[in-house]
Amino acid sequence: MVYIMKAEPGPLFTYVFANEAAYAHAKLAPNYIGKSLQEVLSPSLAEALQEEYGIVYDAKAMRVFSDEVILPEGIKRYGESVLTPILDTDGSVKFIVSVTRDVTKLQEEKQRLIEREQQIRSIVDNNLDAILGIDLIGSIYTVNPAGEKLTGYTLEKILNRSIFELIDEDSLPYFKDQIRKCRLTHLSQSIDSVLKMKNGHVLNLHIKIIPILVNNSAQGMYIILRDMSEKKETAEKIRYMAFHDQLTGLYNRRALLEDLNMEIKKAKENGTEIALLTIDLDRFKYINDTFGHIVGDQILIKVADRLLEFNNGDCHVYRQGGDEFIIILANITRQKATSFAQAILSRFASSFYLDSQEYYITPSIGIGMYPNDGKDEGTLIKNADEALFRVKERGKAHYQFYRSDMNITLTNIVTMETNLRKAVQNEELTLYYQPQIDLKDMTIKSVEALLRWECPTLGFISPGEFIPLAEDTGLIIPIGNWVIETACKQISSWLKAFGNGIRIAVNISPKQFEQPNFVDIIKSAIINNDIPANLLEIEITEGAMHNSKEAIPVLRKLKELGVIISVDDFGTGYSSLSYIKQFPIDILKIDQSFVRDVLENVKDAAIITTIIHLGKNLGMDVIAEGVECQEQADILIAANCHKAQGFYYSRPLPASEVEKFLLSRTNVGNRNESADNGIN
Repeated sequence: MVYIMKAEPGPLFTYVFANEAAYAHAKLAPNYIGKSLQEVLSPSLAEALQEEYGIVYDAKAMRVFSDEVILPEGIKRYGESVLTPILDTDGSVKFIVSVTRDVTKLQEEKQRLIEREQQIRSIVDNNLDAILGIDLIGSIYTVNPAGEKLTGYTLEKILNRSIFELIDEDSLPYFKDQIRKCRLTHLSQSIDSVLKMKNGHVLNLHIKIIPILVNNSAQGMYIILRDMSEKKETAEKIRYMAFHDQLTGLYNRRALLEDLNMEIKKAKENGTEIALLTIDLDRFKYINDTFGHIVGDQILIKVADRLLEFNNGDCHVYRQGGDEFIIILANITRQKATSFAQAILSRFASSFYLDSQEYYITPSIGIGMYPNDGKDEGTLIKNADEALFRVKERGKAHYQFYRSDMNITLTNIVTMETNLRKAVQNEELTLYYQPQIDLKDMTIKSVEALLRWECPTLGFISPGEFIPLAEDTGLIIPIGNWVIETACKQISSWLKAFGNGIRIAVNISPKQFEQPNFVDIIKSAIINNDIPANLLEIEITEGAMHNSKEAIPVLRKLKELGVIISVDDFGTGYSSLSYIKQFPIDILKIDQSFVRDVLENVKDAAIITTIIHLGKNLGMDVIAEGVECQEQADILIAANCHKAQGFYYSRPLPASEVEKFLLSRTNVGNRNESADNGIN
């Protein structure tokens, strides 16, 4: 904003010129030229400016001043003005040029910096942790009140002392190393150490070292000291409580699982056996019911003491809960485990005395042996419990080793595997097809093939049961090849029947994908059935692509064939963004876990929208799985999702029902009419 004022004796200052910005800012009248400050401005403003202009007039020198203006709408503005005198030939001031700029933002920023500094200072001064400021050589230049209290030194006494004087000698080398790392890397460091106080006492500390950076250059460090002495004692108490039974003092179930896992690792390395004894007190409930829980608790304590008599380096006693105890016997044979169980039974033949009252307690014992009865802690405990259950069934007060016939689950798995091996040759497997709805025109141009198995002896088997079994046994390879061949035959059949091809998506197992001849199998199926390659879609998961060096060549060969590639369950893996950048992918399938909760969880809605935008920006189609209601479908349509599938549109159908539907209509926009054709 530029103003030119004519200066006359008095002094009197009248307007000669104001540029557009100045004219608008001062809200000058159109006839302002030739008028004085007092005629144009408010009295208060005119008086202030008259004084400033007068100083320049008298001194005949440039002057800079700042002012504050409150606009009619109540907004505060700050200005900085430079007044420059223009002298006549006789040395008198002829004109004064005022150049004013709006420094409101600068002034506000200065004020924010002042407030921020005060806030930070408040945080430091009122922090419950001790905070010491040191320079780059370790000299202390500031300390907050908590620091004075913790160290025992006042600000005057601790200033300019070296921080290294306060640290325990054993921790000092590592502390110096952390200081050096902080200075060089500009990253915070931490260390647990001991602080030497003024009164000679020592404290257990957690120390945080934070760099003080100015223009990305380290100017010093803050040392934050937290007294961990009480916390350490509390942590030790909590740890004791976490791993010990409060009543008996024995180790608890949590400790059991950790110790058993460790003993199993040792036994595996050394080729030794472990015995796990699960002990339950017979008829203990009657003692509780008859004499009360206080008496019952006292007896449990005495039982624990009696079991601890057997405790040694290879024998560890635990309380599982209630009246159940567990013993781990390491480096033991089945025969020695038998002798140990008999010794426990013999020891419990003696009665317990409590308040002059005699009690007889007998234990039942179930025994599981590692590795024969379980190769992990969960299985071993479960099987020992099963053996204990058999003891209870057969009269109590004795012991029983686990036998495989106590659990029929393994038998069921073996039976299922036997039948699954014959399923392909006996034509027991079937492909069902779930339509994928184009959300733009509500037509069907593609389906997903889903495997079904109906065993003549076991009945209908859920894919969730037999597919993991097929993975474990390697049967997924021949079954997967059958699925590919069957899907290609179906594509050929529909191509002849309807002219326009229906694309079929086939799920590919990671094991199947890793087969050296996988591309050849796909190529042969396409050629043998004389179908366009782009009518076959290969669905792969992140697990199939964990080795990018092997996966990329396979996917590129498939793309050369013309096969469509989609990523199933997108969004559930850790490296999704990484692999969609590396791999030639055509379609992203949004996992049904996001769709299922999209109405209740705004995060799921945000994730779905993000995946759709991501796919579109990368030139990929996006298909949402698991759509079960109109509201979910509306959200997907609003987000411009390409396709959707789920029970809202159709359950998986056999090929014949898909054909009936395709013959009857190509539009599924009318859900009521669709229902008549079996699509629902």
